Amino acid sequence: MHRFLMFVSIGLGLLDSSVFGSDDSLSGWSKQQVDELVGLYRDFHANPELSFREERTAARLAEELKKVGVEVTTGVGRQGVVGLLKNGDGPVMMLRTDLDALPVVEATGLPFASTVKTKDPKGNDVGVMHACGHDIHITCQIGTARYLASHKDEWRGTVVFVGQPAEEVGGGAEAMLKDGLFTRFPKPQYALALHVDASLPTGKIGFKAGYILANVDSVDIVMKGKGGHGAFPHTTIDPIVQAAHLIVDLQTLVSRENSPFEPAVVTVGSIHGGTKHNIIGDNCRLQLTVRSYSPDVREKLIEGIKRKAKAAAASAGAAEPTIELSDWTPATKNDTELVERVVPTFRRVLGEDNVVPVEPSMGGEDFSQYGLAGVPIFMFRLGSVNADRLQEMKKGGKTPPSLHSPFYYPDAREAITTGVTAMSAAVIDILKKN
Repeated sequence: MHRFLMFVSIGLGLLDSSVFGSDDSLSGWSKQQVDELVGLYRDFHANPELSFREERTAARLAEELKKVGVEVTTGVGRQGVVGLLKNGDGPVMMLRTDLDALPVVEATGLPFASTVKTKDPKGNDVGVMHACGHDIHITCQIGTARYLASHKDEWRGTVVFVGQPAEEVGGGAEAMLKDGLFTRFPKPQYALALHVDASLPTGKIGFKAGYILANVDSVDIVMKGKGGHGAFPHTTIDPIVQAAHLIVDLQTLVSRENSPFEPAVVTVGSIHGGTKHNIIGDNCRLQLTVRSYSPDVREKLIEGIKRKAKAAAASAGAAEPTIELSDWTPATKNDTELVERVVPTFRRVLGEDNVVPVEPSMGGEDFSQYGLAGVPIFMFRLGSVNADRLQEMKKGGKTPPSLHSPFYYPDAREAITTGVTAMSAAVIDILKKN
């Protein structure tokens, strides 16, 4: 019986720290490195770049990886970076970070706050900010690469470091895969990523097996009418009235057509129609975001949106509307076996109370694309705001600024220390020497 339990423990990575080297040395190493890593984080934070424009960010990541002996290829999927750290025969494991920032004007007041201004793809003047924590993600990857490169006696195999562009627009992972990420380079048996959490205290890791992030679809609808004078509506076909009927009717997709046990969201985020008080226009445009987990629910929602848009037009005697889908990001589904393998390691190096189950989110992430390409994936959440700051907000009746907020900022020192420790331990667990 004892031999059986030992075998199970080996399979799940639950043996004592002597198998991995000293946990104290890993944690201590992370704390020793954090001052320099925080400096890197601040550089990334102060110099953000929009999706598919991450030239400086990619170059800096590539430079830091090369310094520790990683073989680096740039320009994969446009701005993507791929680094290989080889250490003999063994499994291949991928660590992914995203590179891009958001079109947000920073309002944190930090001394290293972004002041970057640029034009978005539509030509609008926008600020740029790492409001989603990708600067923390990049820094944690660099810290992990440093640890693994300097502790090769603890593991065997190949680590693939992926710096992915354009996560925020849902196109970067697909671009890298199409450019040969899993054919030009070793295809991994496992892939890990971390993501900051704005409401989870620093020092903690959040995990969930199965679906953790949603399918995300953008839907553009143009309701068509017949324009004319607002004083003579009987001579027109009003597209705004059609849109109003449609907006109300869309709510029944979730409340009356979808199972209450299947998460779903249909939000009309934008409606634009008309030019003047007394003019009925020719069209009205709506922009929707649609969220789901299962492929079946996604298909039903999209079909329902099309059906109800056409019905609203038909009821007004209008021409059929145009309906366009874009920016699909598939749901992120963490591999259960990989989660069960890695979570005990997190608990061992961070403490039982610091590794907590979390609820799924209706946000989206194109890390899911690697799972659909046949690689078991695990994205875990990294606490990014220290407990004292969260408590102060709570006492003041405030909620923490969410990701994508111009006021969001992480407590970088604690978050980076935890992220590097957790990710390094996970890699060594999976690639550990027998």
